[in-house]
Amino acid sequence: MNKEFILRLTKYKRLIHKLKSLGFERVFSNNLGDAIGVTPALVRKDFSTLHLSGNKRGGYNIDMLVEEFDIILGRNSPQNVILVGCGRIGQSLMNYPGFVSDDIHLVAGFDLDPINVKDSTSIPVYGMDKLENYVTENDIKVGIIAVPGDEASSVLDKMVSVGIRGVLNFAPVELKCQKYDCDCPCVIQNVNIGLELEHLFYQVSTQDTDFTAEREVKDKKE
Repeated sequence: MNKEFILRLTKYKRLIHKLKSLGFERVFSNNLGDAIGVTPALVRKDFSTLHLSGNKRGGYNIDMLVEEFDIILGRNSPQNVILVGCGRIGQSLMNYPGFVSDDIHLVAGFDLDPINVKDSTSIPVYGMDKLENYVTENDIKVGIIAVPGDEASSVLDKMVSVGIRGVLNFAPVELKCQKYDCDCPCVIQNVNIGLELEHLFYQVSTQDTDFTAEREVKDKKE
């Protein structure tokens, strides 16, 4: 599965759960496509890839979609996550209310100096020496890194060695797992806020340039 496809799946899942909470029983590909910004044909192609059946007159059964997407995206099992690095970004993530609405549970934080962050969140914060036992005892598979860039690589090493298989990386460096010689490599999603903002500025600049050019052409015609 490529990144764009997985992103669409998460959008489908959220939308379908919302429709179910509103009392809808069926939904059509054009409704789903309009809501997430893709064509109905792409919705049908995605659902066909997942072997989810529907029909032109009746659309897709909401209850069936909810059940299938929960299985596909793992929502039928506990979505427990740990965090390493409890500085400002880490504390913001621990206090982020959106995890609850998405049924994701950030269950523990780990830091070299846990005493300094204990009172800033209701989530328990432990020293790094507790990481291995906690991950093993609680069967944690996904973690978040929010440490300074020069510490990120060693933190990733530690997380992979104790059994973490998915990492959301907020450190200002790009982490990769190709160098780890293991039977089950870690999946890493790098979140570079600076890079995302640069991309956003580029898109805005390009959009403004295109708009100005279109306006000049229109003014000449008038």
